[in-house]
Amino acid sequence: MAGGGAEGPRPSPHGGCRCPRRCGRSYSAGGVSPGVPLSCPLPGVPKAVFAATEGRERFETRVTALENGLRVASQRKFGQFCTVGLLINSGSRHEAKYLSGISHFLEKLAFSSTAQFGSKDEILLTLEKHGGICDCQASRDTIMYAVSADAKGLDTVVNLLADVALQPRLSDEEIEMTRMAIRFELEDLNMRPDPEPLLTEMIHAAAYRENTVGLNRFCPVENTNKIDRQVLHSYLRNYYTPDRMVLAGVGIEHEQLVECAKKYLLGVEPVWGSAQAKDVDRSVAQYTGGIVKVEKDMSDVSLGPTPIPELTHIMIGLESCSFLEEDFIPFAVLNMMMGGGGSFSAGGPGKGMFTRLYLNVLNRHHWMYNATSYHHSYEDTGLLCIHASADPKQVREMVEIITREFILMAGAVGEVELERAKTQLKSMLMMNLESRPVIFEDVGRQVLATNTRKLPHELCALISDFPQSRFCYKHHGSLLCNLPSGIL
Repeated sequence: MAGGGAEGPRPSPHGGCRCPRRCGRSYSAGGVSPGVPLSCPLPGVPKAVFAATEGRERFETRVTALENGLRVASQRKFGQFCTVGLLINSGSRHEAKYLSGISHFLEKLAFSSTAQFGSKDEILLTLEKHGGICDCQASRDTIMYAVSADAKGLDTVVNLLADVALQPRLSDEEIEMTRMAIRFELEDLNMRPDPEPLLTEMIHAAAYRENTVGLNRFCPVENTNKIDRQVLHSYLRNYYTPDRMVLAGVGIEHEQLVECAKKYLLGVEPVWGSAQAKDVDRSVAQYTGGIVKVEKDMSDVSLGPTPIPELTHIMIGLESCSFLEEDFIPFAVLNMMMGGGGSFSAGGPGKGMFTRLYLNVLNRHHWMYNATSYHHSYEDTGLLCIHASADPKQVREMVEIITREFILMAGAVGEVELERAKTQLKSMLMMNLESRPVIFEDVGRQVLATNTRKLPHELCALISDFPQSRFCYKHHGSLLCNLPSGIL
């Protein structure tokens, strides 16, 4: 027959292979052992050596105190990159004797020109050689200078951090640029549809009136022109001292970090001089309670074809406890149990929203736009808050509903509800600690406050172990008296 005929070679039962013996599939590696099944070890291949489980000390946070009082803390973590930074016990809560807003200024001035580096661009180019990025964040009780870079550049990174924190130039041009940046940020805060940052400031101002954590975290507009180099140096002289600092690192060897700290942070005289600190504010937070109200003009905000709804936002809070107390874990579980969020996720098939603010508030009241629980905790106090949003016509009903949720906290807690909240808290803790910068901040903050660090498995054990019988809002009876008059 034309075309090769029908009587060609018969196909082999071994997948087309003509060899008489059974053979396996041939791979690009050369098929050295074609007849060995995958369940047997290959002949001639060395025995695999697996990583052994090392002692727990490999995962513990190591802390070393230098002669000048500065603490060096490190946590090992696999990877090429590391996160290193300086955490300083300084923030807006310490500004009672100073112009409000100094910490806000220092945050914006961070990583500007120093004694060694002529400009921010020079700093960024230096970090770029090690694939690094930098950031500074100021909160009510801590200022944090952090760098993430290749671990091989540790010496350069610590040198840079020491120079940025202790030798800033604070030139007139940089201070003027900072004034402009802060004014722009304040305008932006007032124009944002999400009022949560402003509500957080207001709830702290009401709870701790004119003291410690109640002081404003943002610089008031009227103070932007009053803060200059002399004011900043006066503040830095008292609060940027070695005994109030922690050099924390994740992903590096502890001994190497200690050596760098001794090299660049021991015996260094800062640019503001070495005079003894004398005006350090050590006052303890005093819970006062109160109401702060702001009425905003929304006439020019809701513009466009899909205008933003005009809403009333409230935040109600009660004093909780510091993160050093035993009740901190129960409060964290309580905050998780309250949960909440935006109304777009409330209900609907398969959403699985089981927290109290979803079940009792958002699912039952269609007109509620938002109900979310927050827990702010500090070294000497804490604040448990619920933020809610609704149409201005339903303010009274919204306040009554949120207040009722606070009252119900003192009631019985079901075993299933409690276990779900505990599991969710442990899950969130472990997932957050997958990130190296989060581990860095956790190490630094814990060592700054307690000179040690509780490891994740210890925290998970504390969350799991406290019994249902002990879970109650034991302070609740007295704290309900602190609710603003007319609410209950």
